[in-house]
Amino acid sequence: MRILSVHDDRVEALPLLDDIDAKAASQFIWISCTHDEFGTEQRALQSVLATHGGAQIVDLHVSDLLNPYLPSNYDYTYDYELLVFRRLDSNPDHTSGVTPTRRQGQRILGPINTRPVGFVVFDRLLLTLHPRECPARDAIIARLLAAQSTDARARGGHPPSTPGDLMLRIINLIVDDYLGLRRELTQRIDRWQTKLLDPRSRFSQWGAMLEARLSLQHLDEICEDQRAAIQDWDDTLRSLPKPANDAQRRERELLEVRSRDVLEHIARMVHHVRRLEQSSEAAVQMHFNAQGNRTNNIMRTLTTLTAIFLPLNLIAAIFGMNFDSLPLIHQYDGFWWAVGAMALIAMILCVFFWRKNYLSRSDS
Repeated sequence: MRILSVHDDRVEALPLLDDIDAKAASQFIWISCTHDEFGTEQRALQSVLATHGGAQIVDLHVSDLLNPYLPSNYDYTYDYELLVFRRLDSNPDHTSGVTPTRRQGQRILGPINTRPVGFVVFDRLLLTLHPRECPARDAIIARLLAAQSTDARARGGHPPSTPGDLMLRIINLIVDDYLGLRRELTQRIDRWQTKLLDPRSRFSQWGAMLEARLSLQHLDEICEDQRAAIQDWDDTLRSLPKPANDAQRRERELLEVRSRDVLEHIARMVHHVRRLEQSSEAAVQMHFNAQGNRTNNIMRTLTTLTAIFLPLNLIAAIFGMNFDSLPLIHQYDGFWWAVGAMALIAMILCVFFWRKNYLSRSDS
């Protein structure tokens, strides 16, 4: 469990829940815990939420937060807002910013696993629930603690002003993990397209191709749920009364800007996933069209050769009859006249079919 007290100019780490009472003057409190910790420390956490947030989490929302299969969704009460957002879990090294190896990159198009990250937003308190390993949480904590230096504040590394601002920062990092999949997905689909359209190669990875398409469809559903949840949160934010002063107005504008940025990132991911689905579908269709075209070329060539040899077979069959009065059969040069006639007929037919493009190979 990580507890941070966020002020206007600094961020302090608190070791225990009891230390929150001494930080009443802080701007807001961030409590970050795992699902297991929330299950075991639920009574103490509910007491802290009631004291510093003004209300406890209702039982239905507690079930939603502890449900590992719940899709991304948004809900709210008069005292707090609840947002569940599913993060990528198919490659922990990639999520943490480590460059994936070749073997890891080949598994990216496998089943895409996700885990829920829960956010409970109060006026002056933020509770986040995450799996045991949450690189986005660790990255944002490292940024907040590193942003306390003078140089960091000069570069714009200010602490978040509200719990909602901090929540959107974490969600932005989670969405960026999905955007990081685009390069690996594009490379793999492009490699398969090259193999599918290569006439000298036999494509045998149909099982992996089907699994990749199913994974892309699953990823599309995940992104759609994420976009719906953030859109509901943004709609609720816009429905609030107008701010009473300039400071509140700036905080509201910052939240709206960050929510639009998150929605734009999700929309980019959805667009890219759907484009990859269309590309893979087009590659498969082009592959079968090319196979059909090559089959037609082969059958056309075989049919043309058969048509050329038909008159030759006819001549050979005629001279193979058991009659004594066949023309040229008793002449010394009769054989050569027959062979010459057969060669001439074959040449004329070859030229005829070549001019008709029956013997030429079509471009593919």
